[in-house]
Amino acid sequence: MKIKKGDTVQVLSGNDKGKTGEVLEVIPKESKVVVKGVNVRKKHVKPRKQGEEGGIISVECAINSAKLNVVCPKCGKATRIAYKIEDGKKVRICKKCGAKIK
Repeated sequence: MKIKKGDTVQVLSGNDKGKTGEVLEVIPKESKVVVKGVNVRKKHVKPRKQGEEGGIISVECAINSAKLNVVCPKCGKATRIAYKIEDGKKVRICKKCGAKIK
């Protein structure tokens, strides 16, 4: 997967189209990603311990990685990622401006 934890991504399609957020978790086996503030669902929680409160909480659910593009820190646009080998290491590069992506 070209998306990593900590990247800033933009949603390309779906209900949250156009939203940006930070990647909290990556699930490569299912090619899904959990993004902060995107694909938020309501979850009903039952109190488990004495004194603990139940209620309805908001939870970010996983979204398919094909619906996301990484936002370049230099040009600020949603872009695809290219790879380049520099000093024997594989580096991620912005396809639009050619800047390195951490």
